[in-house]
Amino acid sequence: MEAAIHQPDSLVEYGFRRVVITITAVLCALLEIVDTTIVNVALNDMKGSLGATLTDVAWVITAYAIANVIVIPMTSWLSQQFGRRNYFAASIIIFTVASFLCGNATNIWELVFFRFIQGMGGGALLVTAQTIITESYPPAKRSMAQAIYGMGVIVGPTLGPPLGGYIIDHFSWPYIFYINVPLGVIATLLTLSFVRSPKYDGGGKKSAKEVDWWGMLFLIMFIGSLQYVLEHGQQDDWFANSTIVTLSIVSFFGFFLFIWRELVCDNPIVNLRVLKDKNLQIGTIMSFILGFGLFGSTFIIPLYTQSILGWPATDAGMLLIPSSIMTGLMMPFIGKMIQSGVPQKYMVALGLSIFFGFCFIMYGQLTNDTGSEHMFWPLILRGVGLGLLFVPVMTLSLSTLKGKAIGEGASFTGMMRQLGGSFGIALITTFIARDSQHHRVDLVSHLNDTSFEVQQRITQLQANFIGKGFSPNEALAKAYQLLDFSVTKQATVLSYMDVFLYLGVMFLLCVPFVLMIKQGKTKVDPSSIH
Repeated sequence: MEAAIHQPDSLVEYGFRRVVITITAVLCALLEIVDTTIVNVALNDMKGSLGATLTDVAWVITAYAIANVIVIPMTSWLSQQFGRRNYFAASIIIFTVASFLCGNATNIWELVFFRFIQGMGGGALLVTAQTIITESYPPAKRSMAQAIYGMGVIVGPTLGPPLGGYIIDHFSWPYIFYINVPLGVIATLLTLSFVRSPKYDGGGKKSAKEVDWWGMLFLIMFIGSLQYVLEHGQQDDWFANSTIVTLSIVSFFGFFLFIWRELVCDNPIVNLRVLKDKNLQIGTIMSFILGFGLFGSTFIIPLYTQSILGWPATDAGMLLIPSSIMTGLMMPFIGKMIQSGVPQKYMVALGLSIFFGFCFIMYGQLTNDTGSEHMFWPLILRGVGLGLLFVPVMTLSLSTLKGKAIGEGASFTGMMRQLGGSFGIALITTFIARDSQHHRVDLVSHLNDTSFEVQQRITQLQANFIGKGFSPNEALAKAYQLLDFSVTKQATVLSYMDVFLYLGVMFLLCVPFVLMIKQGKTKVDPSSIH
């Protein structure tokens, strides 16, 4: 059943109301995205206080991610069912209550369950916040609205680790969840007071019999299983593990059953027909690659600084802050450039090229003792590249869509960005583990016991340990151990270098495809997103 299109400017706000709505929506998007990364630095504390294994505590991240990617594609449909304002407010309440319950969890599986509920509430906040911000601005300023929303989405993932590190250092892990409670209460009250819903002629609601329950089930089978496989693949040794194999098969069949169901159903929960639009097809792929680069680089840089350089979690998180600030500062300028008629595809192509430049510089900079001063300017370059990518990709994806198809397209791009991040982290983790082994084998093959340089190095190390009071035999054993550790560390650095190189090449290869995109003749008018 098609919901009728309302007057384009019916939800446009001005002055104080628009400022309040914008702050509310950005706050909600930030809350959701920060919570995807804030727990990363708290896993050790959770493990200790809840008596859990590292595998068990990893579910705190997995449960949230699975709930996120399940609910994002349904957001457009759920908004029609319950009304946008009511659905948004209910999502904030679910997120806030679940955050409080997470902080009060007494064992690991309670925490995992409440994190899943938190993810169900949080996943809805992203796409709905984007829609609410966009609708509150007149058509001429909608690219600026996308830029304001983009600040939250880009800055969010990098705020999580340093904020989480600060809270862990000064308080305890439950407070990373309690911090959401007052902010959630304020956001709920502001939503109920200021946000308005579009009016549907003929109603958007479906009866229980009309609801696409099978589509919902197949979506959960497909996305839920896939997310688990991506999150746990490397630590469970991929297809050597029966659970990974089983869920891969479930995801495979869920994917085909979901597509079949949505194409034959009269009231599909996800409208796949909107993907006939060429720009949206390219936009969903670009959103996937953007998620891959954004979340992948946000994951690998703290990992490198902590595991190789020995930085504390807070310092590792703080390193990314200038990059995020740079992206945030660029957003208003990007919005104005789009308003001025600068073609988005050229901005995206430039952003991809700049991100390649960042990756290539990092490839050349990484060593066993690289300092923060070596990474500052490359990370500023990363911020510029992401700034040129996010808003143009979003507006270009939706530029040839009309009516409620815009909301459905936004759901697809949001889901693909999240999935891109999951794929990126899974592939990077696996690649580092496997590639470092190959590099280690290569490095060891060049360590010849008869080589003068090797013998000299071992003799020096042995002499150092003898000087510290060890016997000659103990000192020799420790010298070999230290040499082995150095080789392993160098092999890991080489694998990080490879990750940056391949990530950069992937972005560079996208440039010619972006330049082939057809630019929409009219400006995006998402005023009737449902």
